[in-house]
Amino acid sequence: MTSATENEQGQQRDAVLQAHGQNPAVAALQAKLPKAVLDAQFNLGELTLTVAREEIVNACRTVQSAGFNFMSDLTCVDWYPNHPRFQVTYHLLSMSLKQRVRLCVMVPEGDPSVDSITSVWPAANFYEREVFDLFGVRFGGHPNLRRLLLPDEFQGNPLRKDFPVEGYR
Repeated sequence: MTSATENEQGQQRDAVLQAHGQNPAVAALQAKLPKAVLDAQFNLGELTLTVAREEIVNACRTVQSAGFNFMSDLTCVDWYPNHPRFQVTYHLLSMSLKQRVRLCVMVPEGDPSVDSITSVWPAANFYEREVFDLFGVRFGGHPNLRRLLLPDEFQGNPLRKDFPVEGYR
């Protein structure tokens, strides 16, 4: 990536953060973890914040303390052949504020791992197991990281884009 492109992305991130500075999630992250937010987008009325992989647990705790008390979903996207390859996405809701925010973490193919957020939201347990099972992304510190949907002897991760359509034969 060129420095001009990086500069444009940084300007876009800063513009979105400034425009949504009143959002409790943005305000809390800017106050407590100002370097954790790597990218910010606001599309179709939805705020998406990409955070540094090593800061996801702290970012979740910070956003939770700002009023986002419900993790409604956790999922993964395989952007193969792009690098980083995986995007782990957390959909969070504040029932009292009636607002949503999406946190994303980019995960490289060479080290497909991110820290577990089960200490923040125990409901992440099964979602993380599902992502592990279907994409092969490991969650460090997960209390019981094992296959959820597929048999233990199953080879591969079927939602990866490079997984054969008819499976391995």
